[in-house]
Amino acid sequence: MSLPIVTLLGRMTLALLETIGSVTSFAIDAVRQGLQPPYYRRQILRQMLEIGYYSLPVVGLTAIFTGMVLALQSYTGFARFSAESAIPNVVVVSLTRELGPVLAGLMVAGRVGAAMAAEIGTMRVTEQIDALTTLSTNPFKYLVAPRLLAGIVSLPILVLLADIIGVLGGFIVGVYKLDFNDAAYLRNTMDFLQFQDVFSGLVKASVFGFLITLMGCYHGYTSKGGAQGVGAATTNAVVSASILILTFNYFITEAFFAR
Repeated sequence: MSLPIVTLLGRMTLALLETIGSVTSFAIDAVRQGLQPPYYRRQILRQMLEIGYYSLPVVGLTAIFTGMVLALQSYTGFARFSAESAIPNVVVVSLTRELGPVLAGLMVAGRVGAAMAAEIGTMRVTEQIDALTTLSTNPFKYLVAPRLLAGIVSLPILVLLADIIGVLGGFIVGVYKLDFNDAAYLRNTMDFLQFQDVFSGLVKASVFGFLITLMGCYHGYTSKGGAQGVGAATTNAVVSASILILTFNYFITEAFFAR
């Protein structure tokens, strides 16, 4: 009875190791090609526009309402201990260290990761990638490397804007709903905020940008089976990117703040 279970666990373990090896090899090839000329600057700028600029509305909405809810929830909890004055500190640290990078990463994973997997997957099943190879154009250099670079550069900028918008949301609720003094709220926010808080969030954003674009490109590039395969690649890209974001979030946090 136990033998089939052991066999199943063994197959799952081998499949997981095979996937890890395949993704690692894919990432190494993409990074290596990205570091070598020629550089497709127009592709890089196009992907930066797609990842950063067009994702700003959804990330901005997520950030402002997160900041507003965080201020309300903090007030509800801190009022029990007469510690309402700490609300600006909690809002700014929570957003810059954790909520800004993670929520922005998850929003971009759902929007951009899925789009990349669908676009590259469609190119794979319609043999457009094979056509690029026939025309002596390296698919990694033309399709994958610009997306990876754009993700690494664009997401920190997006997260920095999300931090500002989220703090603004907390400020609006704190001043106009909870009757905080606006000057005191801003002073508490700026006095408590440290460079390490912002820097750690931006490092997370760069890593998350790399992971999101890597998963979107990998699942799209390796998709097969027609339209059904492209749909599966899109789903797998979003799920795997989300899981990796939450996993690496812990390790980066531990690297910065563990004592």
